[in-house]
Amino acid sequence: MPTRQTPSVYSLQEAVGAAPGLAELQARIRLSQRCLDLVRERIPQALRTQVTAGPLQDAEWCLLVRSSAAAAKLRQLLPALRDALHESGAQVSAIRIKVQTPGR
Repeated sequence: MPTRQTPSVYSLQEAVGAAPGLAELQARIRLSQRCLDLVRERIPQALRTQVTAGPLQDAEWCLLVRSSAAAAKLRQLLPALRDALHESGAQVSAIRIKVQTPGR
């Protein structure tokens, strides 16, 4: 009687290690989150819950916000955010702000 083989189950770390594309994506996600950590202190406390780290690609970083009002305030803070990134040595040349629409 043949033995039944169970499908291989990989942990997330094993899957990332086996797929270079996933490893690159994971590194970009970590870098984007690090950028948010670097600028967090320059974002007013009341606005911090409205902002999440978005995609980072080709030295352009995107911040995702929950409302157009939060986006407007964040746009006023862009020079300070860029300064914080440059002071820390982050390789970000531009910051985009995008309003997230519910359900996306």
